[in-house]
Amino acid sequence: MPLVVVPDDFPSIFSGTAACRRLAELAELKIYTEKAADEAELKKRIADAEVVINIRAYSKFTAPLLQDCPKLKLISVLGIGTDNIDLAAASRLGIKVCNTPGYSAISVAEHTLALMLAAARQISAHERELRAGRWVRLPMIQLHGKTLGIIGWGDIARQLATIAAGIGMKVLIWTFHPQPERLGGFSAQFVEFEKLLREADVISINIRASEKTRGLLSRAALAMVKPSCILVNTARASIVDTPALIEALSSGKLAAAALDVFDQEPLPPHDPLLSLPNVVLSPHNAGMTPEAIAKGNEMVVENVISFLKGKPINLVN
Repeated sequence: MPLVVVPDDFPSIFSGTAACRRLAELAELKIYTEKAADEAELKKRIADAEVVINIRAYSKFTAPLLQDCPKLKLISVLGIGTDNIDLAAASRLGIKVCNTPGYSAISVAEHTLALMLAAARQISAHERELRAGRWVRLPMIQLHGKTLGIIGWGDIARQLATIAAGIGMKVLIWTFHPQPERLGGFSAQFVEFEKLLREADVISINIRASEKTRGLLSRAALAMVKPSCILVNTARASIVDTPALIEALSSGKLAAAALDVFDQEPLPPHDPLLSLPNVVLSPHNAGMTPEAIAKGNEMVVENVISFLKGKPINLVN
């Protein structure tokens, strides 16, 4: 039986599930429910694996690591992003990589809406004041009638566009591939990047991290947005220039940010973002609902089973 290794089920969401039991009937399965201390330990865990199921983005599959895993044929990622894997090295070494597109689209879109509303209505700040015994009513923003600019047009973006239209927002979209037929039946509009930056009242980042999107929200890009704009990021921190974001938030060039992703995770206790009153934070858990986790587990296992049958699916390289 092929050896399938899950090196990073921490915090655990896979071990003991129905999907896990299904896979265990078809392969020798080894699961680690503690985080590897370093790359050397991660390499030791997967050295003999034919298949790896990658649960957490903190596991980095670098070129040197992959080079030292000669038996490895597949990495099945629970998630959409594959920026923690050197895809070029994987392709060169004959290692297939697949992901689980759309598994958490509804959950992430709902979380994005929650962050938007929390920032617009200053929920965190109001709660802090009330807990301190102060009856303070801070200025708030109504989202109905406002413009949402969505960066990206994948499953999450489409779900978010539906929700946003449902609360009366106008939707603008920027993507690398703005073919009109991709709009389908959505009452949204593809626009140039600068137009989205200048016109959006809320900007939501819902695009995959890659070298093309690294630093996309740069200092120059952030300088184009309205001072009243709210920036929401439930994709990857690398897409935003974090020092420039902190500067914009501190200087009033940007009204607020709502973030689920960070350059360093867990977020260090003295990170500047923690001290900014106009920032809403959540611990990279936008897709961590029971429904999304169950679907993701099933998809990540189905990827492995399909590969073992010689019919790989959801390939990204």
